[in-house]
Amino acid sequence: MADPKGFLTTDREVARTRPVEERVRDWNEVYVPGSLLPVISKQASRCMDCGIPFCHNGCPLGNLIPEWNDYAYREDWSAASERLHATNNFPEFTGRLCPAPCESACVLGINQQPVTIKNVEVTIIDKAWDTGDVTPQPPERLSGKTVAVIGSGPAGLAAAQQLTRAGHTVAVYERADRIGGLLRYGIPEFKMEKRHINRRIEQMRAEGTKFRTEVEIGRDIDAAKLRKRYDAVVIAAGATTSRDLPVPGRDLAGIHFAMEYLPLANKVQEGDLTVSPITAEGKHVVVIGGGDTGADCVGTAHRQGAASVTQLEIMPRPGEQRNAGQPWPTFPMLYKVTSAHEEGGERVYSVSTTHFEGDEDGNVQWLHLVEVEFVEGKLTQKPGTERRIPAQLVTLAMGFTGTDRQNGLVEQFGLELDERGNIARDADYATNVPGVFVAGDAGRGQSLIVWAIAEGRSAARGVDRHLTGTSTLPAPVRPTDRALTV
Repeated sequence: MADPKGFLTTDREVARTRPVEERVRDWNEVYVPGSLLPVISKQASRCMDCGIPFCHNGCPLGNLIPEWNDYAYREDWSAASERLHATNNFPEFTGRLCPAPCESACVLGINQQPVTIKNVEVTIIDKAWDTGDVTPQPPERLSGKTVAVIGSGPAGLAAAQQLTRAGHTVAVYERADRIGGLLRYGIPEFKMEKRHINRRIEQMRAEGTKFRTEVEIGRDIDAAKLRKRYDAVVIAAGATTSRDLPVPGRDLAGIHFAMEYLPLANKVQEGDLTVSPITAEGKHVVVIGGGDTGADCVGTAHRQGAASVTQLEIMPRPGEQRNAGQPWPTFPMLYKVTSAHEEGGERVYSVSTTHFEGDEDGNVQWLHLVEVEFVEGKLTQKPGTERRIPAQLVTLAMGFTGTDRQNGLVEQFGLELDERGNIARDADYATNVPGVFVAGDAGRGQSLIVWAIAEGRSAARGVDRHLTGTSTLPAPVRPTDRALTV
């Protein structure tokens, strides 16, 4: 184990962020470069090497956390990287983007601050890239089987990499102009610089994975042709249908889904645009939705020079401590201050939008809201609390309702849906159509990046078994458990 007294002698220390006044003037990642390495071995020493490491249960990937904590403590970075990659294809993504349910499940967290698992993870992988420990792993021989993967988000990339390493010829189809899915165009640069995606794509190319961009299955290629061309298909198209807000004034100019707003800001960083067609510069911005996507809109608006930023959430403000209904080791809903919230703006809880008000030219100018409260288990408006706030740009970040049905992909394949409107699948991630599998949000519904990667890996094993009758790929950690979705 790591230092047996580490959790007694060392306090929790997390990655330092750059000063707000500096970072809002650029789009680089918010953390101080290289600030973790001097302290991370001491932080890893806090791992208690528990008899039952509940962090394993908290992580959908089943990451071998005590093992790579021990190697990080000993500064054996190569061994730490090997243990990290044993369960996770892309730890540089999860180490930056995952909300770390593993830390909520850390045994030390029962009565102290938990181990900084996420910071240890990202330090290990960044060190591995710097030292050349991350190399292509092409298969020793090809199977002669072909697989198409629809979607290049974390689920699709994980499935593709696993299947390529198993010896199958894999092509990833992406409807956008670049590979990465929401990693590329949904996550702002200040949360994860896209160079991390680019070097993984180059690793995958060197292993043999093929990539086809600007091809939308269901429109550019129909399902029948794809099934005829490939021995198996993995659908990892995500749950990209945004939840709308059907209130009066919704059709006014200046009201956009978050996934209309955020990708354009990323395209500016890619060099495709000089200025985003949807910009917060000089405007009063209102973000509807209190989750991570809403926080991404807040941080983006700050960097675009918004006059003000207000984030609305219909639910009450969460507490800062666990409540009785969310005991350890479950993932608690706590009040969270992200880097974007540190940069300014106002957060308003327990309010509901009633309607929008525009100017004579049809541009949104005001958002009318009312306070709400739970009465007999139902959210009810509080009389006399109506008011309006300035809103010249509104982003809707209220989550997603399922896979895009507009391109005909679901209908062309003849896929069955479950009771939640997601693509139905069995324990092997197989759909009702022979040879067609589904992974990630398309089958699970909106969830975490760790679930996407875990499902991509598990679906790959199902495909491998379908094609060859057996599989040497790692067995899924919990192939059918949905209880820990957050």
